Amino acid sequence: MKNALSFILLVFISLNCHAQISFEKGYFIDNANQKIECLIKNIDWKNNPVEFEYKIAEGQSEEIKTIKSAKEFGVYDKSKYVRRLVDIDRSSNSLSQLTKDRNPVFKKEELFLEVLIDGKASLFLYEDGSLRRFFYTVDDSDTVQLVYKSYKASDNKVGENNRFKQQLWDDLKCQNILMPDIQMLNYSKRELIKLFEKFNKCTSSDYISYGNKKTKKLFNLSVRPGIRASALTVDSSTLDRRDAQFDTKVGFRLGLEAEFVMAFNRNKWAIIIEPTYQYYKAEAQLERYFVQTDYKSIELPIGIRHYMFLNNQSKVFLNGSFVLDFPMNSVVDYDTVTDLDIDSKPNLAFGIGYNFNDKISLEARLQTGRDVLRGWQSSSSTYKSFSLIVGYTIL
Repeated sequence: MKNALSFILLVFISLNCHAQISFEKGYFIDNANQKIECLIKNIDWKNNPVEFEYKIAEGQSEEIKTIKSAKEFGVYDKSKYVRRLVDIDRSSNSLSQLTKDRNPVFKKEELFLEVLIDGKASLFLYEDGSLRRFFYTVDDSDTVQLVYKSYKASDNKVGENNRFKQQLWDDLKCQNILMPDIQMLNYSKRELIKLFEKFNKCTSSDYISYGNKKTKKLFNLSVRPGIRASALTVDSSTLDRRDAQFDTKVGFRLGLEAEFVMAFNRNKWAIIIEPTYQYYKAEAQLERYFVQTDYKSIELPIGIRHYMFLNNQSKVFLNGSFVLDFPMNSVVDYDTVTDLDIDSKPNLAFGIGYNFNDKISLEARLQTGRDVLRGWQSSSSTYKSFSLIVGYTIL
């Protein structure tokens, strides 16, 4: 199994070298207002960038453009960023950092703003860690922040400055936008995009919605049956020679995996939780005793998955998980001496796999040694397993 782990790591390193984020067709506009067609390294920025990598053509060297040398850049049909000099309020929404001042504290900064809606009324987003601010323009007006701020109210409660609602009511005048539409509005990407789309449609204006183009499925539920090769070793510190080495057995495992995809970096990262039923049954003839084990449990791997894209339909992935284990009426059963009830410690699992069309997957997974006799001071054990898992996404 040690060789299997080395093989997994070797394959991962090899694949990682060939499955990096790709350069895609795009453009940038320089300070002389020249539009340069190029290939942009699309990393699906979680935080708004201050620079980007590009190549003029395939086979040419990579270059970097910074916010000082590019007024705009974009990946066709996916994303667009524009440079703006704006007043931005960076007040924290963290409860421990709230102040009693309900007014925004503006600072002038030059930023690349992500374009969510490009039209008569345009909507922009700036994101930096937990900070999220929306900006807008109407009919090519100055780019202004939509104001929302949390603060400490006088009664020690959290107050909200929702000035963005008044801004939108004043500037997005349209017969189809009513006061209740504004009053019920939250300071959220989804709701603001819907409002700006509604305004542009109401005024019969052409617009492009980049925000909707970037919407991707962020939750997957998969059934994951498979086979598992497992082995158990028992070491006893007492004198009755109860050490046992059980043979490797092949058994069935069945898991149900919930995958929560992170909405950044082109959905290359995910959190995975996979409740799994597994069992192991074996026997051994010792010098003094006959012993058998019947080990059934529900495992709960909780971990991180990293995807590496090969093309639009295929991708490989690497898992790392912390595995909790919950045995069910499991025991190491000696014929004439005290049996050892199984009580497991957590362990680690590492896997590498292939996913086709976000529907079918195949994974090889190795688990590190797990002590299943933690309740016995005089005995220890090592339970190891290697699994081949087939996944089918049902949701």
